[in-house]
Amino acid sequence: MTQPAVYDLAQALPDAPGRRQSIAAVETVIVDVPTTRRHRLSNTEISAQSYVIVRVVLGDGTEGWGEAATLGGPRWAEESVEAIRANIDGYIAPAILGRSALEFEANGLRMTRAASRNNAARAAVEAALFDAAGHSLGLPASTLLGGVVRDRIEVLWALASGDADQEIDEARRKLAAREHRRFKIKLGFHSPADDMARLTRIVEALPGCEIVCDVNQGWTEATAIRYLPRLQDLGVVLIEQPLRPGLLAATARVAARSPIPIMIDEAAFTGPELVANGMAAAGSVYSLKLVKSGGLMELKRAAGIAQAFGIELYGGCLLETSVGAAAHLAAFSTLPALEWGCEHFGPRIVRTDLVRNPIVFRDFHVHCPAGPGLGIAIDRDALATLARKG
Repeated sequence: MTQPAVYDLAQALPDAPGRRQSIAAVETVIVDVPTTRRHRLSNTEISAQSYVIVRVVLGDGTEGWGEAATLGGPRWAEESVEAIRANIDGYIAPAILGRSALEFEANGLRMTRAASRNNAARAAVEAALFDAAGHSLGLPASTLLGGVVRDRIEVLWALASGDADQEIDEARRKLAAREHRRFKIKLGFHSPADDMARLTRIVEALPGCEIVCDVNQGWTEATAIRYLPRLQDLGVVLIEQPLRPGLLAATARVAARSPIPIMIDEAAFTGPELVANGMAAAGSVYSLKLVKSGGLMELKRAAGIAQAFGIELYGGCLLETSVGAAAHLAAFSTLPALEWGCEHFGPRIVRTDLVRNPIVFRDFHVHCPAGPGLGIAIDRDALATLARKG
């Protein structure tokens, strides 16, 4: 029997002989970046955001960059920046060194076998691989992911200090600059009654703006049911993750009673978890994040699962710099649908971005970077200044 032909993209492309795209090095560094104001969730608050920055070097000398973000350590999910870096250095990098960066699926499998879960770690390395491969081939990462459907996305801004006066002033400045007209209000760190009073003030101060509320798992089923009518009266258009993960039946009951769509976030990291939420009708919108899916290709697969259940899509974030935001936007730009836009405002909440060409926010949209790879140019001085010592 004739053996099937093996197609080697590295060999087939012009001027790409041998192993130009072989992975020669994977390097990591932790950076701590102060934010412009405190950012509060139901279970933590931060005034500085920590990241693991990944640098991949290919056999032809081309480099690529990726980023893993956390919120206040292993609170939002189980990964901390210290664990992310250790697992990349000790397990993930050795599994792919010497392999072709163009073996995207195979490298994803190698990384998964080397470090199960560890979604943020694997996503950061995969983003760096797409960036490096794109630069080596002179192609945008979005082309390697299927091609661009959109080059800009309407972008939300999160109001999360807990101080209504500060939040109203912040939102008005974003409106005046034509950067944001849709706002996500973080709830769950005050009592529900105090949250409603704060939310009422914000809504009344921002007439005509679209308001999303994110409870970050902070309510019970009874609390959610009690306050749904108030949120409806205030014109809230979307409620994100009101109950903690694992309460699938309770969340489904809330979703069935709610006139406002419920967005699934922390309740579904994996494909099977997303299927379970879809089967239970626990939400009608899903928040896509690389730190949940474990990579750009897995994020696209998650989008496909959600759409199979009729669940609409929202581009979530974890306060990434332009490095992490660019990776998300590369994937988001290729999705057939992204009904709720995205919230990649992270580059504007950190005091120092990590690239020389920050992502553009204009006319209420974030503009997807153009050019090879992820379309970013790392700021080595900023990286060296913010790198954690020791």
